[in-house]
This record gives sequence, C-alpha cells and structure tokens, in this order.
Amino acid sequence: MSDLTKAEREIVFDTETTGLSPGEGHRVVEIGCVELINHVPTGKNWQRYVNPDRYMPGDAFRVHGLSEEFLAKQPRFAEVVDDFLAFVGTSPVVAHNASFDVGFINAELALLKRPPLNVERVIDTVSIARRKYPGAQASLDALCRRFSIDLSARTKHGALLDAELLAEVYLELIGGRQPTLGLAVDLDTVPLDSVPTRTWPERTFKPSLDDLVAHAAFLQKIKDPIWLASKSS
Repeated sequence: MSDLTKAEREIVFDTETTGLSPGEGHRVVEIGCVELINHVPTGKNWQRYVNPDRYMPGDAFRVHGLSEEFLAKQPRFAEVVDDFLAFVGTSPVVAHNASFDVGFINAELALLKRPPLNVERVIDTVSIARRKYPGAQASLDALCRRFSIDLSARTKHGALLDAELLAEVYLELIGGRQPTLGLAVDLDTVPLDSVPTRTWPERTFKPSLDDLVAHAAFLQKIKDPIWLASKSS
C-alpha cells in the first residue's frame, strides 16, 4: 500500500449562492475546494463559477459581487457536477456552517436526480469552534482574527478564497498549524533558522493548590524521568 493510499485526504469547500435557502429557489453560483493530505494543503484546488439560471438579488450581489451578466456566461451545475464529484471523491468534506453549503450542494444534486453528499462524511468547523470556544464568535472572519490569519484579500466573499481561509482555520481548530505548513512545501529545502516559531503570552495567574497536587501525583507515575537522569549524569 502506497503512502498516498494510507494518507488522510480531506476536502475543505465553500459555496456562494443567490440567497439563503434552496427551498426558496436560490441556487449555487460558485464552488471552491481545497485539498488537504494529512491536514496539510497540497496546493491542489478546484473552483468553478456556475450559471444559476435566475436573477441575482441585490443582497447576494453585495456579498460576493457576482453579477447576472457574468454568471450567464458560466457553465450550469449539470456541466460541472461530474468534475466536482470526481475532485471530492469519497473524502471527508470540511465546511463552515456545513448545513448551509452541503444543503445547497445536495439541492443541486437533487435537481439532477443525483445521490446527496452523506452528512456522515461532513465536518462542520462552526460546531468545532463553538465546542472549543463556547460563547465566542464563530464566524470565519472572527476565527481568522483569533488565529491571526491574514484577511486583507477578503474584500468580498469568494468560494475559493474562503475555502483557503477555512483550511487554515480548520488546521488551527484541530491542533494548530505546524511552522511552514501553511502551504505544501518540501521541508528539506527550508533552512532551520528560517522556520518561524510561535510564541505564547506569559501566563498571568498562578496554579492552584489542586493543580500542584495533581501535577505532583502525575509526576510520580512517570518511570525514570529524563530530568532526573540528566541530574545524575
């Protein structure tokens, strides 16, 4: 079995639409996807604009800036669906407020009498953020600010740009980005002294008595700790 076969592949994706509900006749107008292998962006992306065959409400246009005139020249969902499904494959899909994006994709698939994306393969970053930071804002912008992710290019919403930002947010939510892995790179070509280090703010509170007791009890469970070996050498 090859390393790629054993690797974990995920697709981070986002959509732009004509409105908030497919039940009201709104349609997908853009899809953007970012491939991750073992939680690292590979640089392999997929993006398409989609002709929705309907007018563009002003509120939606102000969000993404995709006009009826521009979209009328783009392929319809039926023309891109095979490429989209081939790119996604059987991989888990990651989306922000996944019920919205997956709901729109499944509505488009239903119009073509295609099977829906299985919700069991969907990872919702809003749910992760709310569990990890209860009570905090969980919008994509707010999470980018929390993790110091550059938002300067996001003057309007765009499916591929938002998917790229979400990929960075997702990696932070599941444990933090490793240095230099914001993009897929060959680590053998990166000088060690050029790898950025991450600093954490100094703790401003002291451990409680319960914390100290629990820590001491935990240390007693460690057999032959290396710090004692270094003292005796």
